[in-house]
Amino acid sequence: MTERSDPVPDFVARFANWDNFLAALTIAVIAYALVFVPNFASVFNISQAIAGVSERALIVLPMVLLIIAREIDLSVASILALTSVVFGLMIQAGAPLLVAIPLTLVAGAACGAFNGILVTALGLPSLVVTLGTMALFRGIGYILLGSDSVNSFPDSFLDFGINMVGSTPIPWTIVPFLVLAPLFAIVQQKMPLGRRIYAIGGNPDAARYSGIRLARTVFGLFVTSGVVCAIAGMVYAARLANARANNALGIELDVITIALLGGISVFGGKGSLTGVLWALLLVATIRNVLGLMQIGGDAQGTVIGLLLILSLLASNAAERLFGRVRFRLASRKVGE
Repeated sequence: MTERSDPVPDFVARFANWDNFLAALTIAVIAYALVFVPNFASVFNISQAIAGVSERALIVLPMVLLIIAREIDLSVASILALTSVVFGLMIQAGAPLLVAIPLTLVAGAACGAFNGILVTALGLPSLVVTLGTMALFRGIGYILLGSDSVNSFPDSFLDFGINMVGSTPIPWTIVPFLVLAPLFAIVQQKMPLGRRIYAIGGNPDAARYSGIRLARTVFGLFVTSGVVCAIAGMVYAARLANARANNALGIELDVITIALLGGISVFGGKGSLTGVLWALLLVATIRNVLGLMQIGGDAQGTVIGLLLILSLLASNAAERLFGRVRFRLASRKVGE
């Protein structure tokens, strides 16, 4: 009798976690959309939905590592906008793509380094620093380009923004994310750097006493965030054939929502990319469904804001619930 009952508690204990709950919720939302939302399953809509989440998918990768390390970068959207302006101005001046792309990455790295220096060298809280640079970087974009925009790009660059990979509905704009996501996952889960990031977020003092160079690690995370935002800036410019200082307004709200909804602890030291990927898919699906239902951007922002608050409440409550379930099942198994 015991042999037949053991696998069930083991199964429940293994799958009673936030990542799997989020996966089930995401699948349920997609199933609802497939049945009840007209045109959701069309190839055109799927490709547009994937393309629309390209920049968020990229930016959430370094954001996850920053939040795990007890830091945050609120300036990601502004770096995206500024680097798209820098890229557009270089193209407008006649620079070839092979020159403009590396220099745009350098501009993103410089923005990230500026944030990193203020946080690590001056000891300022990243929340306050990046709140300030969120306005600063976008302001620099307005100084460089004003309210104008750059809309003329090489055909090869525009093809990257609108074409699909072969005959699939997968747009080329998501490919940078598909390349970088496994690299970030390997760093986070398999490399010493990932363990150091978790240690910093879990207990900064203990990490410092164990020999981890906190300042260098955190500085590197901010530089990485700047570089990835620069990639997202070029993806954004290619997708919309537009480079201007007000690009991607409010995108940081989506990115932070995706990270926290994915189970990344706001207190640092906890979380994985698995849950974040499910959260990314969930947020992309919700935005796409709202768009198909003719619900505008302001209302969508309200929904995402509510989702951010609910993610903070629900993830903590769910983890406590799942913890109790696992504890009771483990106690029952020991008793047997």
